[in-house]
Amino acid sequence: RFIARPQLARTVQRCLRGGAGPQTVLLEFAPGPGILTRTLLNAGVRVVALESNSAFLPDLQSLENSLDGQLKVFYADFFRLDPLASGTVKPPAMCSDELFETMGIRAVPWRADVPLKIFGILPQKKERNLLWRLLFALYECSSIYRCGRVELNIFISEKEYKVLTGKPGDARTYQAFTVLWQVACEIQLLHMEPWSSFLTNLKNGGLAIPKSMRLPNDHLCLVRLTPHKNLFTRGLKPTNSSTFIFLVKQCLAKPKSRLGDRLNSWSLDSGGKLLRALEIPKNAQALSLYPEDYRRLFEALQNSNMFTETWFHDEAMESIRNVN
Repeated sequence: RFIARPQLARTVQRCLRGGAGPQTVLLEFAPGPGILTRTLLNAGVRVVALESNSAFLPDLQSLENSLDGQLKVFYADFFRLDPLASGTVKPPAMCSDELFETMGIRAVPWRADVPLKIFGILPQKKERNLLWRLLFALYECSSIYRCGRVELNIFISEKEYKVLTGKPGDARTYQAFTVLWQVACEIQLLHMEPWSSFLTNLKNGGLAIPKSMRLPNDHLCLVRLTPHKNLFTRGLKPTNSSTFIFLVKQCLAKPKSRLGDRLNSWSLDSGGKLLRALEIPKNAQALSLYPEDYRRLFEALQNSNMFTETWFHDEAMESIRNVN
């Protein structure tokens, strides 16, 4: 766990002023000792805090009791919202429906304003896995995204930020992960902060900076991820979005392979015809397509018989079942 030093708190508060939609309440996860929480409260923000470390709860609850409803503290883990396991949900796991009801958050149409803003520092140990989980929830409109286009304001490592914003042709950063986030969200860099501005709770007092041999990783980056209003238009829907995710992952599994060859293996040698219709060069590498090209490709496949009549459809369905 990383904990922000006091001098960073005002910078974060300034960064969170903007964004889409009204800011009536902010959901903060893993606030720790509440350094950033106090600054947000002093700025007049109403905060709901989810803390899974019981050592921090007494101070947070004391702060909650000293205020007139401006702060609500839950013993809960943001990344254990809506667990897949059946049965009674026990803290720190929690159901998002219960959380939203407490916060007074109601579901709104996807194209409406942002109904909720979330802030926190992403745990570094499982950073990529947690971002994938959020991505699946976004595309499926499940968990926190059941109430609409939830805006994330999160600190992530610099190396993951570089991947999020990767450009076509860059073999180091352009991945399926990149394409899927860029199709789904507007990605804004709000602030970059050196690792030295954060404390850790390691026993030796050291700073646990994840090593990166290929990409810069000297900062934590405060990034805003705002889902696009037009995400679920044309052929892409929450009900078929898992197939879109599978398509992108399959295409970029071998990023330097020719896209036409990949399509031919799925569509009985009709890949060239499809690429011509989309005005994509027949020799284009998977790595060279822009995120919007992948969306157009998916929509074209959705509208063609060859998509549902090949083994690709069966493989996609099997992959979705395994994920769920």
